[in-house]
Amino acid sequence: MIPLRSSERTYSTATVTIVLILANVLVFLYELMLPDYALNQLIVAYGVVPYRLHLYSLFTSMFIHGGFLHILGNMWFLWIFGKGIEDLLGHAKYLFFYLACGVAAGIVYVLTNADSGVPTVGASGAIAGVMGAYLIKFPRARIVTLILIFFFITTIDVPAALLLLYWFAIQFFNGIAPVGYSQISNGNVAWFAHVGGFLAGMGLISILPTRQRYRTWY
Repeated sequence: MIPLRSSERTYSTATVTIVLILANVLVFLYELMLPDYALNQLIVAYGVVPYRLHLYSLFTSMFIHGGFLHILGNMWFLWIFGKGIEDLLGHAKYLFFYLACGVAAGIVYVLTNADSGVPTVGASGAIAGVMGAYLIKFPRARIVTLILIFFFITTIDVPAALLLLYWFAIQFFNGIAPVGYSQISNGNVAWFAHVGGFLAGMGLISILPTRQRYRTWY
């Protein structure tokens, strides 16, 4: 299930979302220019490593990605869901919100993998926060979603609440499964970082003042 667009209308340019996407792409292009040993050093130095956490890595890790699919998926989800939340919060508050969700996701990853020496990188924790906020503010928006089942391809309109709760359930149950405690066994996916970011986004959007410019969906 790949979201393509949302029925939710925005009333301002998603400046911060665009800048965040560009920043992530530029860092990724820099990564591509590095030899393997230097890239590994970059990930270890600026990714979140629980057993020897550096506080700055809670921020820097958000802008490093591990491959084309990693950054492509993250930036696409940020574009689909970030525009509406930025329009709702305003540019400055949205940037604070995004970074705060990313930090919260990193902290949850550290707490649930305290002895791990495996670094985690990527913007998915912060983007999970954006998705959590979207669930709170636009639950009845319709998400045009691409469905791929073997050779069967179609698009359907899915309520945002259903799509986002389905996504959250996948993250949560993968996280609590026995294999979820081994990042290596689970493809190095920090499931609980996604869970933490999502819940942080739900909480923050509930207390931050908003522009109240979103439509009511029926």
